[in-house]
Amino acid sequence: MKKHILVVPGDGIGAEVTTVGKQVLEAIAQKFGHEFTYDEALIGHVAIEATGSALPDETLTKMQAADAVLFGAVGHPKYDNDPSAKVRPEQGLLKMRKELGLYANLRPIKLFDELLDASSIKPEILRGADILFFRELTGDVYFGKRERIDEGNTAYDTMIYSKYEVERIVRKAFEAARTRSKKLCSVDKANVLESSRLWREVVQAIAPDYPDVTVEHQFIDAAAMLLIKDPKRFDVVVTGNLFGDILTDEASQIAGSMGMLASASVGDSTGVYEPIHGSAHDITGKGVANPLASILSVALLLEISFGLKEEAQMVIDAVDAALKAGFRTRDIANTNTPSDKILGTDAMGSQILQYLNS
Repeated sequence: MKKHILVVPGDGIGAEVTTVGKQVLEAIAQKFGHEFTYDEALIGHVAIEATGSALPDETLTKMQAADAVLFGAVGHPKYDNDPSAKVRPEQGLLKMRKELGLYANLRPIKLFDELLDASSIKPEILRGADILFFRELTGDVYFGKRERIDEGNTAYDTMIYSKYEVERIVRKAFEAARTRSKKLCSVDKANVLESSRLWREVVQAIAPDYPDVTVEHQFIDAAAMLLIKDPKRFDVVVTGNLFGDILTDEASQIAGSMGMLASASVGDSTGVYEPIHGSAHDITGKGVANPLASILSVALLLEISFGLKEEAQMVIDAVDAALKAGFRTRDIANTNTPSDKILGTDAMGSQILQYLNS
C-alpha cells in the first residue's frame, strides 16, 4: 500500500508526540511492506508566529491532498487570558474541521487493565469500561453566530444545528453500535434547549432504521454523573459538539489520563488523527509527555483511513505489552511504580518500537 501522510505537529508537546507517532508508522510500513511518504505543515500558534494565520493556505492545501493527517495539538498560554486577541490558535483547528468536512469525531475510551489504579475512580467501577464517543464536530455553539454588544458588556454565542448535521453523525453512531453491543446513548438537553429538541427528534426518526440497536436518551447533566458513577452502562454515545467536548475530557479519568486518549476526526475527505490532551505547555520540552495517545491515534489512522486492521491491532497490542511490562510515563505512574519503569516520551516510544520490530 502506498499512502501519503501529512504530519502537523502544531503547538506545545504536539511536536514531541507526533515524532513518536511517525516512528510507529514507519515501523509498521517496514514490517508489512507498505510505502508511506510524509510531509509537514504549520497550524496554531507556531503558524501565527510564522505567517500571521492560524491555518495557512499552504497547510490546508497539503491537508486536502494527503491520505491522512497525523495531528499534534494547538494552543498557547499567551492567548488564554487575552480575550482581545483577534487571531487565536484554536481558529486554525475550527477552520480545519470546517474546510475538511470533519463532522464526526470518534473518541474511544478503553481502559487497559494495567491502568486500573491510574484513575481516581474505584477499580471495581472502571473494570470492563469500553465506550466509543461520537462527537459532532462542525456545528453547535462553536460555529454559531457570536457577538459582543452593549459596548462590549454583553456577549452571546449561538447554539445552532440543522437536521442534516444531526442525521449524518447519528447514522455513523448507529452503524458503529451495530458492530459492538447494539446499544446507543444519545446525549442532549432537550428539556431546555430547542437545538437539543431537534437533535432528539432526529435520533427518534432514525432509530426505526436500526431496529437491532437499543436507544437511550440522557440529558447532559445526568450523562456526566452516570459516566463517573457507572461507566460500564455506556457503549456508543453520540452527542453535540459542546457536550461531547466536555464529556470526553471527563472520560479521560476512565482511561487514567488524557495522555491515553486517541481520536479520529472524519467526514467527507481526509481524516485527521490526534491525541485529545492538548498542547500542555507546562511540560513542553521536558521530554516527559505521554506519547501513547498519539500512538493509539496512529492505530485509528491505520484502521479507519487505510483499512489496515491487522496493523492497527499490532499497534494497540504493542501499547498493551509495554503497560503489562510495567512501563509508565509519569502521568500514569503511581507511588508503587519503580523509578526505572517511569519513562520519558522517547523512551516509551522506544518500548513500543521494540515490540513492533520484534
